[in-house]
Amino acid sequence: MTLLDQLAIFGAGIAAGCINTIVGSGTLITFPVLLALGYPPVTANVSNTIGLVPGGLSGVLGYRRELAGQRARLVRLGVASLIGAAIGAILLLRLPAEAFKAIVPVLIVAALVLVVVQPRLARWVRQRREADGSTPEHGGVWLWLAVLASGVYGGYFGAAQGVLLIGLLGVFVHGDLQQLNAVKNFLALLVNALSALIFIFIAHVSWPVVGLIAVGSIIGGQLGATVGRRMPPTVLRGVIVVVGVIAIVRLLAGG
Repeated sequence: MTLLDQLAIFGAGIAAGCINTIVGSGTLITFPVLLALGYPPVTANVSNTIGLVPGGLSGVLGYRRELAGQRARLVRLGVASLIGAAIGAILLLRLPAEAFKAIVPVLIVAALVLVVVQPRLARWVRQRREADGSTPEHGGVWLWLAVLASGVYGGYFGAAQGVLLIGLLGVFVHGDLQQLNAVKNFLALLVNALSALIFIFIAHVSWPVVGLIAVGSIIGGQLGATVGRRMPPTVLRGVIVVVGVIAIVRLLAGG
């Protein structure tokens, strides 16, 4: 690995950590860089997932103020994320990449639609629940299942997992967008951490890549927390849509 390669991976780690904390989709920065440097796809994906865990923890700590008072929600949805992550990580090591990658753009499009229509759809969901006398605090069974599914996706590839999560949370949970963004960061961290643990024992890992991405993503996670908290909901939603569209373009171009 040349010095230029190291700088490229380190810089990608900073950018990924920052954008993961604000939105999600940091993998769409680091993963293509690793492929361009000649790493095999599965090795690149596995090493990237492990390397981004410290950055995810950095982002969660940066948003700890917004996590206050949400313990029950984090436990409930965290269980779904962990189950999904285990399934996704095993699928990555057992199935051909094309089998799952084919539906990734569709999943991101669905997430972006959720983000765009979230205010109106959330209002409709709230009115319906009030009419039925049912107001589940944590989004109900449908959100739990959707978070589990996003965990499967995150454990397998992970790009734009944050876009999916923030779109789902915005629709099914009544709360401030910054608080939901903090929940998104926590759930994504759980998925990456469990997947990383599985990969360490089963898959081939490039530890120099892990180290560079880890240090970079820690720095980026703190930067992302600082920038993301200051964004008004409309701007944050706009950033989510832009990043999601870029994710779709890059995935289609790479497919």
